[in-house]
Amino acid sequence: MRDLALLPKAHLHLHFTGSMRVATLADLAAEHRLRLPDALLDANPLQVPADERGWFRFQRLYDAARACVRSEADMRRIVDEAAQDDAAEGSGRLEIQVDPTSYAPFVGGITPAIEIVLDAARLATARTGVDVGVIVAASRMRHPLEARTLARLAARHAGDGPGEVVGFGLSNDERRGETSEFAPAFAIARRAGLASVPHGGELLGPAHVEDVVQHLRPDRLGHGVRSAEDPRVLERVVEEQIALEVCPASNVSLGVYASASDVPLRELVQAGARVALGADDPLLFRSRLAAQYEIARAAHGFTDDELADLARASIRASRASESVRSRLLAGVDAWLAAPDAAEVATAG
Repeated sequence: MRDLALLPKAHLHLHFTGSMRVATLADLAAEHRLRLPDALLDANPLQVPADERGWFRFQRLYDAARACVRSEADMRRIVDEAAQDDAAEGSGRLEIQVDPTSYAPFVGGITPAIEIVLDAARLATARTGVDVGVIVAASRMRHPLEARTLARLAARHAGDGPGEVVGFGLSNDERRGETSEFAPAFAIARRAGLASVPHGGELLGPAHVEDVVQHLRPDRLGHGVRSAEDPRVLERVVEEQIALEVCPASNVSLGVYASASDVPLRELVQAGARVALGADDPLLFRSRLAAQYEIARAAHGFTDDELADLARASIRASRASESVRSRLLAGVDAWLAAPDAAEVATAG
C-alpha cells in the first residue's frame, strides 16, 4: 500500500477555528487567560448523538475554542498552521472556510477580519507550497440579511489564486433557518463567480439535500452523505455534477453514523457522485485529512487506484487555477505509478 500522506490531494472542507491544533488552542487560552473544557484538550474525539442536544454540546465546545481567537496574530497563526498540516499530508490545495463575523470584534470589523485571513493565506502559500484559497461562510443561526452582507464582502475579493475568496458557504445546524431565505446571498456570490458551497445532508436527510439544491444551486455540498438514502435525490446530485465534501470522521463524531464503515462512501462513489474527502473540524474530531483516506482504505476497502480517483475528484472539484490542478493531477498519476510498499519489499 502506498503512503497516503504522499498522495497529492485537495482539501475542500476545513473550518477555520476547527482546523486548530490542540496545542495551539491551549497556548491561546493561556495567553488570553481563558479556561477551556477538558474535552477540548484531551486526546479523545468528540462523540455526541445526532440530535439537538448533541449539536448543542458540539457548538458549545466550538464556541469555547473560537473565543480564544482574539487577535490578528492568533488568526494568522491558525491559517499558517492549517497550511503546514495540510502540506504534511499531501494536500496541494486548501480551501479554508471562515465566518469573519466571529473574529470581527477583535480586529476592527468584518472587512479587516477577512483581509487578515486572505493575507495570511497568501503568506502560507508561499511558505508551505499549499495553494490556499478562502471560503466565506454565513451562519444559519443568523439573519439572512447578514448573509447578503458577507456575500458582498466575499465578492469584492473573488478569484482563484492564493489568498483570494473562491466560494461562499452556509454552515451551522441544518435544522435552523429557512434555506430559501439565503438564496439572495448565494445569487450575489454566483454573480461574482464564486462557488456555491453550502452545508447540507448530514444532520438532515435527503429532503434537506433537495431543498439546498433547489434554492442555493450548489457547486459542492458540504457533507451531502444523506443523499444516499434516496436514489432519486442522489441521481439528481450526480446529474447536476454537485461534488460532495464527505467527512467520515465528522459523521461518526456527530452521531450520524455509528462507525466509519457505516458512512455510505462506496455507495456514493458507485452511484457516480464526485466525492472530495475533508476533515471538517479536526480540533474536535481528532482526525485530519490523511486519516479520511485511511478510513476509505481500512473501513471501505478502497484500493490505491480508487484512492487516487478520490484525490483526483477533490482536485477537480476545487477552485484552484488550471495550472495548480494540472500539477496536482500529474502528481496523483506519479503517486500511482510508483511501486507500493509490498512491491518494494518483494523486490528487496
